[in-house]
Amino acid sequence: MRKFDTKVQHLKYKVLREVARLAWNDKLLDNIMDIPKLIVPGKESTMRCCVYKERAILGERVKLAMGGDKDNPNIIEVIDIACDECPVGGYEVTNACRGCLAHRCEDVCKFGAITFDSNHVAHIDKTKCKECGACSKVCPFTAIVSRKRPCQNACKVKAISMNNEKAAMIDNSKCIQCGACVYQCPFGAITDKSFMVNAIDILKKSQRNAANGNYKVYAIVAPSISSQFSYAKLGQVVTGLKMLGFHDVIEAALGADMVALEEAKELSEKGLLTSSCCPAFVQYIKSAFPNLVEHISHNMSPMVVLAKYIKETTPNAKVIFIGPCTAKKAEAQLEEVKQYVDTVLTFEELQALFDSRDLDIASLEEGVLDNASYYGRIFARSGGLTDAAAQAMKEQGIDFEIKPVVCDGIEACRVALLKLSKNLLDGNFIEGMACIGGCIGGAGCLTHGEKNKAEVDKYGREALETSISDAVSMLK
Repeated sequence: MRKFDTKVQHLKYKVLREVARLAWNDKLLDNIMDIPKLIVPGKESTMRCCVYKERAILGERVKLAMGGDKDNPNIIEVIDIACDECPVGGYEVTNACRGCLAHRCEDVCKFGAITFDSNHVAHIDKTKCKECGACSKVCPFTAIVSRKRPCQNACKVKAISMNNEKAAMIDNSKCIQCGACVYQCPFGAITDKSFMVNAIDILKKSQRNAANGNYKVYAIVAPSISSQFSYAKLGQVVTGLKMLGFHDVIEAALGADMVALEEAKELSEKGLLTSSCCPAFVQYIKSAFPNLVEHISHNMSPMVVLAKYIKETTPNAKVIFIGPCTAKKAEAQLEEVKQYVDTVLTFEELQALFDSRDLDIASLEEGVLDNASYYGRIFARSGGLTDAAAQAMKEQGIDFEIKPVVCDGIEACRVALLKLSKNLLDGNFIEGMACIGGCIGGAGCLTHGEKNKAEVDKYGREALETSISDAVSMLK
């Protein structure tokens, strides 16, 4: 069974796996230069113009697998030498143009960017074109098309442009670090930094000092894990994590239960709230709608709430969050968060860790993961947080009518926030998820698709007998 959606993901995984193998054995610094040759051993390359360029790009991937550019605060980085195959972009007239007499494209263009040659064929003056797309919409032959790069199409916050060398360039002031461009780039030229080496170091030190009881490492796993690692059972993934050196594995869904109870109270007290669980959504509000920051829930995300509980109740504990989200890596760097979360891994990186230790998780016995309620687990998909907030109100006897606006993807978030900024929103609670489908659509997932929602709901139903309050009360 395929572990990944695309070959780009598989290539990224191979680099991560080799970096991890060397890191486990304390040989990383001495053997960094050998990794590209291990992945592309022959003299022929089928991915690039020559094996030398391919290895040079792999060398950049190795750097990102080891933490990337320390001077760049963004989790998402561009490998410039890998970004040279896509068209520059913009609206272009194709050979489907029939030289019609109507010239609707010319009439609708407000900037005088459309001209015609002697055969009445349209041409676009790039110096005048504003990329509005009006000409494309009115062409009866659909002869005018947008040649935007996949990364630009994927980035709904318009944080990607082109530099002088025609490589993608990220505007950190706009980027919300959701990773949509990472997943959509067909050449893997945009990718997320990995802190996997940090995680390995934490695990190794805990094992070396186990006899002295120095510290224990806890894995907090996002509920979307139930839709990943489809070739194995979830219980086997739990066992695999413990074999990597984790003392215990806890559901982030328990943190979601904790958040649901508090968020329900906060919403009823304030009367209007935007969710705070998705760090990319929160960052989008701060960068694009700063006047709405006051409405962001004061509750920390489930990851942070649960990590804080672990740190406060377990001396010297270390916490590693594992999930589908690149933005979680950025969240973990925040001053108010980094004291609780030691590092963050994606599911892609976890797969690399398993294979770097030659763990066939499909052959392992099943462990148990039963910390949370149904409502905490469905936080992983769009609409889940809203359902949980409504249930939390019911369980706490809060008399408040929640009027949710569920935003599936950052474009839907933009529309809702725009309405709120103009006092036109028909609702009192905005559930914002930057990724389509919610966390199950995160860039760090092994697989993406509608079936993932069904798997999350199925996983949630296994905990139907546990209420949100019951799940949280077990902590006391």
